[in-house]
Amino acid sequence: MRYFIVDAFAQGAYLGNPAGVCLPEQPLSTRQMQRIAAENNLPETAFVTRARGAYQIRWFTPAGEVDLCGHATLASAFVIRHVLEPHADRVTFQSVSGPLYVDTVEERFRLDFPARPARRTEPLPRIEAALGAKPLETYLARDWLVVLDSEQTVRGLQPDFAAMAKIPQGDGVIVTARGESCDFVSRCFYPKSGVNEDPVTGSAHCNLTPYWAERLGKTRLVARQLSARGGALACALTDDRVLLTGGARLYLSGEISTAYLSEELS
Repeated sequence: MRYFIVDAFAQGAYLGNPAGVCLPEQPLSTRQMQRIAAENNLPETAFVTRARGAYQIRWFTPAGEVDLCGHATLASAFVIRHVLEPHADRVTFQSVSGPLYVDTVEERFRLDFPARPARRTEPLPRIEAALGAKPLETYLARDWLVVLDSEQTVRGLQPDFAAMAKIPQGDGVIVTARGESCDFVSRCFYPKSGVNEDPVTGSAHCNLTPYWAERLGKTRLVARQLSARGGALACALTDDRVLLTGGARLYLSGEISTAYLSEELS
């Protein structure tokens, strides 16, 4: 099975978020896909197959399947654009979160994803304890969204991941603040999914973009994720959709042994 690692939302080598992209030529069970993702041990591995004029996409962390992933979708579109369909300016994916679109824009990739505004909630003491910082506001969608007082506070966080993994509800914790040299910054933590800190998280910006668009009174924003690898995204809000634009770099291409695909995994 052909396999690629692509750094998504990357502005250079060894930056952005590495995603695995698998192109199965034979059906794989959910269990096989999960085992392969665990073996890859990347933040996300995408499995992409042809499906009725589009591509079917599924995403797995080392610990489980997720319902939406931005950086692995961008990485998959990169592989399609550079390997499968060199002249495709738009790629359509079918997913559990509905149709997703990726356009090529001057050698960068623009994701068209559903907006996911989060609802405001009461502060959760366990989040404050796990972060070691006091939230200004707390919201909940698929993940917890926590607003902090400054970029420096976001940058300096040293979370207690064991405590964070025990926080009820929410797949992960997104922290954000107004940016110093951009509109907003963030960091994203997913210890429940086997990823303590995700380097650059497209799906989180489906929450962050509506929040900051309303807060700042503008629909086009520039964002940075302050992980060790770092990443930059151009974000736009259009009705109930979020547009996320970033670059990608191919790190590795190869293949996964057919022995692994044919054996009954136990």
